[in-house]
Amino acid sequence: MGDYSEADGISLKRLAEERKAWRKDHPFGFVAKPTKNADGTLDLMVWDCSIPGKKGTLWEGGLFHLRMYFKPEYPTTPPKCKFEPPLFHPNVFPSGTVCLSLLDEEKHWRPAVTIKQVRLFLVHTGLTRSSQPERPCTSRGVHYVYPKSKGVRKRPELVRRLHKRPTR
Repeated sequence: MGDYSEADGISLKRLAEERKAWRKDHPFGFVAKPTKNADGTLDLMVWDCSIPGKKGTLWEGGLFHLRMYFKPEYPTTPPKCKFEPPLFHPNVFPSGTVCLSLLDEEKHWRPAVTIKQVRLFLVHTGLTRSSQPERPCTSRGVHYVYPKSKGVRKRPELVRRLHKRPTR
C-alpha cells in the first residue's frame, strides 16, 4: 500500500496495542497477524487474517483469507479489507474489497472500533447476511446469498470448497 515511514505514531501505537490484545484473546479459528517487511520486521500497517465460515451458513467449513490495509490516519479512518482470493458475495467487489457500512468512513466507522470487532462483524454479518441486503455493493451473488429456492445454493458451495480449511 505504499511507504509507511511517515506513518502516524498514534496509528502504530494503536495497532501494536491491538496486536497485543489479539494475541491474548481471540476467537477460535480466527488468525490475524501483521505482515513482515523484506528485512523481517513487522509491518503493522498490513495484516494477514483468516476467518472461518460461520456454522449453519453457506460458508460453513470454509477458511477465508483477508488482508487488512491501514492508513497512517488509522484509527480515524477504517482499514481497507480485501479477501484474497476474492469472495463471491454481494458485499465483496470482484477485486476482493469488502463493502460494508461499518468500514465506510462517512457512514458507520468509529475510531473506537477494533480490528477484532471488524473481523467478528465480517463473519457474523458480512459473510452470512448483508447488513443491507436490499442495497448490496454488487449484484454478484445476491441471488445465491438470498435465495428464493434451494437450487441456487450451488455456487456458494463451490466457493466454500475452494476456501476449505486444510485437514490435519
